[in-house]
Amino acid sequence: MPISPSSSAQAAREAVARQLRDLRKEAGLTIADLAQRCAWHHSKTSRIENARTAPSAKDIRLWCRACRADDQVEGLIVQSLNAESLYVEWRDRMRGGLEQLQNRSVRLFRDTRLFRVYSSTLVPGLLQTEGYAATVLGFDAAFRELPVDDSAEAARARVERSRIVHEPGHRFVLVVEEAVLHYRIGDTDAMAAQLGYLLTAGALPSVSLGIIPAAADRQKQWPRETFHVYDDTLVSVELASARIRITQPGEIALYLKAFEELRGMAVYGPAARALVVRAIEALG
Repeated sequence: MPISPSSSAQAAREAVARQLRDLRKEAGLTIADLAQRCAWHHSKTSRIENARTAPSAKDIRLWCRACRADDQVEGLIVQSLNAESLYVEWRDRMRGGLEQLQNRSVRLFRDTRLFRVYSSTLVPGLLQTEGYAATVLGFDAAFRELPVDDSAEAARARVERSRIVHEPGHRFVLVVEEAVLHYRIGDTDAMAAQLGYLLTAGALPSVSLGIIPAAADRQKQWPRETFHVYDDTLVSVELASARIRITQPGEIALYLKAFEELRGMAVYGPAARALVVRAIEALG
């Protein structure tokens, strides 16, 4: 997929920068003229126009006043805030702990009718057992050096949130790489319980669980970054440093295209169950 996960955030910033630059030019002002009217150094104007510095609400108000475009202020402020919210650093999101991070998504889950998840690294959170989730979240707490490790509470919250797979009105299409079944997350008992739950959850009427065999013919898609698609309106990509929220229709379409191609490489039903059983047997 020929896009960077952070490109939506950058594109949104550039759109705000472009509009501000257009306002300056329409007002017949040079970079230096605008800087003088706003009482800041001309380099700041350049940084904002080139999307290297995000303007504050105050910056936008001063800019529009200088360009006699006060009617554009509120719209540009909202657009700028939305651009900055697309790229959210994990350290900021985790200040309240891992448990509250799980609870933040409850409303999104309830509002979503069609979940599409591709994972190359872990069992999707929607199908994680409490033991598996506690190990994953515990790794996260240690890696990020969180002052308080509430991974056990967060795991319970994740499992509670995931009960939505049993509720009517939602569909879940999940695709994982076969390697996910063999990554040892937690001890043998925790992995066995997790793999056993995949056999159960994969049989639910609302769940379509596909597994891409390690020997699959990779003619279109290689393993991608893990991503979640909520209906057709939001793609969430989790990186080591941040979560990317993609809302631009063109980029969502690319992720949906990638998802469909990956989904087409997966096996389902008895063939998928056989891969899970093989992974259980490999635990010894």
